[in-house]
Amino acid sequence: MRDLRIVFMGTPEFAVSTLDAIIANGFNVVGVITAPDKPAGRGRKLNESAVKLFALSKGITVLQPTNLKNKNFIAQLKALSANLQVVVAFRMLPKIVWKMPEFGTFNLHASLLPNYRGAAPINWAIINGETKTGVSTFFIDEKIDTGEMILQTEVNISKTENVGELHDKLMAIGSQLVVSTLNLIKENKATTTPQVETKDIKTAHKLDKDNCYINWNNSVHNIYNQVRGLNPYPSAWCLLQNGKEELNVKVYEVEVIESKHNHAIGSLIVTKEELKVASKNGFVYLKEIKLPGKRKMDVKSLLNGFIFDANAKML
Repeated sequence: MRDLRIVFMGTPEFAVSTLDAIIANGFNVVGVITAPDKPAGRGRKLNESAVKLFALSKGITVLQPTNLKNKNFIAQLKALSANLQVVVAFRMLPKIVWKMPEFGTFNLHASLLPNYRGAAPINWAIINGETKTGVSTFFIDEKIDTGEMILQTEVNISKTENVGELHDKLMAIGSQLVVSTLNLIKENKATTTPQVETKDIKTAHKLDKDNCYINWNNSVHNIYNQVRGLNPYPSAWCLLQNGKEELNVKVYEVEVIESKHNHAIGSLIVTKEELKVASKNGFVYLKEIKLPGKRKMDVKSLLNGFIFDANAKML
């Protein structure tokens, strides 16, 4: 039986659940590495990461390097005398860091690797209309999300699930997978499997303004998946041309129907109860959106107070 001394690396809320589970299961966390504090909001007040706040509440040493190759940081990391490192939603580690502990460094990734390597695996699984995804643990190597697999758990994605709901589900399941992985390493029973490289591996590209933009020439089902795959964050968006105004609209929830029609793509059909957009093969019914300077609201509330031009359309 190995005596594990763990350094945990992570930043967002997704990682907190795992750190909590590690501690709750009696493992010895000797230090936490997380992102530096960042100015946020109008007052530019320093914003501390969710992992930092949780670690401090547990009395754990926290390091916040800006440069993971910095000599002072490397010395501080060595001084923690960890023999295992666990990474959840952090950043790419230099070799000098991930090779440091005796028992290696493993990562929790929110996909069924080798598919959806990259920055946004939960989002892209839904955007691409997958019916299954999962969580994987693997030992880190030189590349991104390519190391030898330890454990994997598969979960179903429902047709109505959005990325926020799937995130929370994977966060809970991932926490338990990390605990199972730690138990195997503790008992010196962890076996690994190389990831199989194929031509059709899907990638979880970083989300940006371009790939969050709704193309109304797309099929209604693709638009539906895109919207729920970006709800609540970072949200799908489009431009509303309303008379002489061009408004940036965030779209959070839609319903769709396949239907032949003669409307121009992007044209808006407005009634007292509904707001729908003509798409390639049907209509997209807007259910929850946000206009600039306004709160997020359901479309019925919007229709009570917002006046649409007769020729209003989505661009």
